[in-house]
Amino acid sequence: MKIFTNSLKVIVLLLTLIPAVSYAQLNGSYILSGKVNDDHGQPLVGTTVTIKGTTNKAATDSTGKFSLTTSAKLPYTLVFTAVGFQSQEFYIKNANSALNIQLTTQSLLINEVVVTASRKEEKLMRSPVAIEKLSINALKQSPGPSFYDALENVKGVQMTTTSITLKVPNTRGFNSPNNFRFMQLVDGVDMQSATLGVPLGNAIGPTELDIASIEITPGAAAALYGTNAINGLSNLFTKDPFKYQGLSFYHRQGLNHVGNDALGASSLTEDALRFAKAFNDKFAFKVNFSYLQGTDWQSNTIKDQNPQNLKTANPAYPELSGASNAAYDGWNKYGDDALAGSNTVVVKGIVVDGVARPNLTVARTGYNEIDLVDPKVSNLKVDGTLAYKITPNTVLSYTYRYGRMDGVFQRGNKISLDGATVQNHKVELKGKDFLVRAYESIENTGNSFNVKPLADNLDLNHASNSAWGTIFKNALTAYGNANGGLTSANLAAAEQAARKAADAGRVEPGTPEFNALRKTIIGINNWDIKSSLIPDAPATGGAALVQKSHMFNAEAQWDLSSKVKVVDLLAGGDVRVYSIIPDGNNFVDFSRPIADRNTPLTDGSFGKNVIYKKYGAFTQVTKTFFDNKLKLFGSIRWDYNPYFDPKFTPRLAAVYTVNENHNFRFTFQNGYRFPSLFEALSYVNNGRVKRVGSLPFINDGLGYLGNSYTQSSVTAFNAAVNAAPGSASGTDATALANRNLLKVADLPPARPEQITSYEIGYKGIVANNKVFIDIDAYTNRYDGFLGQVQVFVPNGATVGSDAAVLSMLDINRDPTTGSATNAPSQGQSRYRVYTNAKNIYHNYGSSAGLTYNFYKRYTISGNVSFNKLKAQTASDIFVTGFNTPEWSGNVSFGNREVAKNLGFNIVYKWQESFLWESPLVTGTVPAIGTLDAQVTYRVPVYYATFKLGASNIFNKRYIQYAGGPTIGGLYYVSVTLDGLLSKQQQ
Repeated sequence: MKIFTNSLKVIVLLLTLIPAVSYAQLNGSYILSGKVNDDHGQPLVGTTVTIKGTTNKAATDSTGKFSLTTSAKLPYTLVFTAVGFQSQEFYIKNANSALNIQLTTQSLLINEVVVTASRKEEKLMRSPVAIEKLSINALKQSPGPSFYDALENVKGVQMTTTSITLKVPNTRGFNSPNNFRFMQLVDGVDMQSATLGVPLGNAIGPTELDIASIEITPGAAAALYGTNAINGLSNLFTKDPFKYQGLSFYHRQGLNHVGNDALGASSLTEDALRFAKAFNDKFAFKVNFSYLQGTDWQSNTIKDQNPQNLKTANPAYPELSGASNAAYDGWNKYGDDALAGSNTVVVKGIVVDGVARPNLTVARTGYNEIDLVDPKVSNLKVDGTLAYKITPNTVLSYTYRYGRMDGVFQRGNKISLDGATVQNHKVELKGKDFLVRAYESIENTGNSFNVKPLADNLDLNHASNSAWGTIFKNALTAYGNANGGLTSANLAAAEQAARKAADAGRVEPGTPEFNALRKTIIGINNWDIKSSLIPDAPATGGAALVQKSHMFNAEAQWDLSSKVKVVDLLAGGDVRVYSIIPDGNNFVDFSRPIADRNTPLTDGSFGKNVIYKKYGAFTQVTKTFFDNKLKLFGSIRWDYNPYFDPKFTPRLAAVYTVNENHNFRFTFQNGYRFPSLFEALSYVNNGRVKRVGSLPFINDGLGYLGNSYTQSSVTAFNAAVNAAPGSASGTDATALANRNLLKVADLPPARPEQITSYEIGYKGIVANNKVFIDIDAYTNRYDGFLGQVQVFVPNGATVGSDAAVLSMLDINRDPTTGSATNAPSQGQSRYRVYTNAKNIYHNYGSSAGLTYNFYKRYTISGNVSFNKLKAQTASDIFVTGFNTPEWSGNVSFGNREVAKNLGFNIVYKWQESFLWESPLVTGTVPAIGTLDAQVTYRVPVYYATFKLGASNIFNKRYIQYAGGPTIGGLYYVSVTLDGLLSKQQQ
């Protein structure tokens, strides 16, 4: 009876409206056009109008109007769907029929369709895994300054902002700024940068005007998407040019760095344009353009990650604490890397208050990141698509995408991107039950550079470490002589005076000399440092990041359900090939002798291209039982990389539907992750430390796998040797007496990382279709977790021998140089190696979301997430870096039409403090609590929408990760003109 009553209401509403659907004949085709309103008589934007059983679709514009060109024979059924409204079907016998469309508000998300969870359309409520969807309307209502910022409000998503132009999402732990475990797709194209090793979804992805929806799957998705999706994936879908036609324009004007900020209030502008047109429902095209420019967030934290009490500093010198710490290692300072045992000198023979003290470790002064990196950034995005309907259900398309960006991202070090570009070419053939897609990505890092070697070489251009250390020691001694000796009272002042003397003459930020030298260094593609510590080092070290690559991907899938019939069957496969142009500094031709890999050939090249391949295939079976209440999923994927054994990845899932509004699910997944291109084949020639990939043949002739000591043990060894009293400090005899502190690394050849995941969940709608509930819980097991460990190889010696022990002594002294108490040493070579953790790691968590349409169109929603890493009983060879707050969440309150054409939304986001661990910076990230808000006003007659909003409205400064930028408030106003020159206006 209730269904009948609701239907009767809809019919009555339809009959009371004026005719809104028109018909026009066009060479065998005709145009249907009309208008769709909601149950308050307001135009419904983004309503999809489909001829049932075909791909013939259109969408309503900002005034609720639509037009649909078709040659379909009457009669047929039109289907109208819109987010938050009940879908309606209308049987059309005559195109001249006086039809008027009005949709009524319905239960939240009950009929939402997603694709990402199972690689085919299915109802979101019955998805076998946790999945979130952001529709056009949800993205428009987000108070974030861009559609990508809306991802921060999604349940379970942790966003890492490395730049205004670069944001990296993650789910369920083990976060990093270059997230190898979370895949970003745009219309099926992988946005992972090959050589940079960072996903560029928002930097080169869709424009604001072309995004249709976003689907996010937290947790393992490797069973269907391959080896880069073991933490989850986001899938961005753009607008179909057949459905969304006309001219659209967008302008945003913003301000950041407002208030107590050294840069002062800075302008942020973004403009975008989209034009799409279809011809006779056979051919369509679209073009997009956007350009953003502004002043980036700056990494300016002055925290010291190597305080005086640590053994890597000077615990025997309590006078040198705080600002006087001689071994200061700032979060956002480079060239002062005392914690890593780089860019330090050891000063011996210090006497304080007449008593001999242990050796003093002193870090070079270095340079702040804000002095090295230009904060001005821009982001240009251009794309175009040509589409042709071979049949009503088969579309052939070509898409070209170009992105150019500036910004900063973090790998092992900070990288400043300057004019980095990525191009995509994609050809796709899509039918009712099949898909064939091929694409190429072309990458060029432009004028980008590595921040750390820039700082190193700025300092070392002034003086080598040994020369600087000599000046420092002499000045320290002179200060003591001039003040009656060094005392506890004057030691801090003496240290500052000695540093000032040693730095005298070095280039200082803001001077023409600094700018000139900086320009010279970032133009040199060689990260070796100018220092007597490096035998045969070049006269001048560089910092340029020169990387160029091509990535080729081909894939296909076929839905065989109509042929098999007993079950729903989906099958597919893919192949990917990376081709890297060796630059002699990040990637090299491994067929060349070790000594020649960093030397260009006579033609200027560094040898043959580096090739990296992988192949995959999958099949998925789905079957329903008990009158469609129980739906079972089974899939298995095969992946092969020529450097590793083939891997099989299964997924089993069950969804039980109590009724349409209550759905329970259980999922088991296994997944493997082959090392990414950078993790596998990098050969980064970074001065004191060479970063090397995980493939075993890279070790040939270098010896870091079986003939090395761990960095942590070398640090402990030198701390003990330097802490010895009096004349015994730093001597060979003391070193040999402490040899047991040195631990052999014994690194195994790398293997693929494996995850085993279990997930349960519930999606339900209650309270008379006003409340939507989404709950999930998971547990993950990581085996062979891939990460980086730094090791020291004794040059010309075997670990365990006296010579090897002595080569670890005073790791910053000049090699081959002896003294009265120390024999000559060949020194050591340092490597940061990608390898597998020895421990097995377990993490678990849960998230819950609730949306309540409590009064008219007022909606309150919120979510909370819990993620926990199980504690380990044994130490590992490196720190995995869970890098995730235990508790985080957000709550929002809004009404898309609180008054006619006027809407608003407010979002409060929060997260607990947590420990961030990485090779660059380790430290605590303070708790975050920010408020975002926006007000939207539509002027339908002019196809215009105005938006006034702010992100972090109270301008609370915060960081999202240790070493990352300080983020403040961003205030903006935008105007969007949508649907101009569409058929409704013609």
